[in-house]
Amino acid sequence: MRLDPSVRSSASDFANLLVATPTGQNIPLAQLASLKCEEGPLEVSRENGQRRISIEANVRGRDVGSFVAEAQSRVLQSVKLKPGYLMVWGGLFEHLDSGRARLMVVVPLTFLLIFVLLFITFRSVGQAALVFTGIPFAITGGILSLLARDLTFSMSAGVGFIAVSGVAVLNGVVMMAFINQHKQSGVSWAEAVRSGASSRLRPVLMTAAVASFGFLPMALSSSAGAEVQRPLATVVIGGLATSTLLTLLVLPTMVLSWESREGD
Repeated sequence: MRLDPSVRSSASDFANLLVATPTGQNIPLAQLASLKCEEGPLEVSRENGQRRISIEANVRGRDVGSFVAEAQSRVLQSVKLKPGYLMVWGGLFEHLDSGRARLMVVVPLTFLLIFVLLFITFRSVGQAALVFTGIPFAITGGILSLLARDLTFSMSAGVGFIAVSGVAVLNGVVMMAFINQHKQSGVSWAEAVRSGASSRLRPVLMTAAVASFGFLPMALSSSAGAEVQRPLATVVIGGLATSTLLTLLVLPTMVLSWESREGD
């Protein structure tokens, strides 16, 4: 109920409002209630039929996940809710929590599918495993790059890990395919590894350089949306650096060592 402004502006007029009783008499409101002025919210928000009060905070200098975890622990220790009250944590943390749950399912399935495709391509568990080692090296580079730039893990960084893993596997497939191609020509494994690595040096470097330079503006961005662009680009650039070194230096050595043991 919203009264006329002339009534609301005078406390005495408000107190003298007449209220009809079941017997038909009119009684002033002051005889039925205690009237006083108090400060309160300008608006009473409701959600799902319940009153709602929002407490908002901006997190700076640390990741949202650890901040919310610490806040929940402290609130649980010091705040005792009365019966009928409900506390819900939402906002960016809610999106991060749901996205993390999806990644826990999507990432293992993605890696499993990659390994299956590698096995189908090379018809060898050993060669598929050798190419698959590009993924942990790429992830290591992404983690180190985040630490070097003092960035925290986010959903965009998780997407960057998936993207750089695909590029790392692609470079490994190119290298392994050419090594097998040279081996089929009748040369020894040492010569096949040497020829395959030297012939694929430029394509592997070009793939890594194009992706790295393409993501460089995003990694250095400071405009609107940079909080999403920087982690993704940083992970991709750092992961490509370590995975490229793996593909060019470590992978040929691992192939030669593995094939020599298989031959023995």
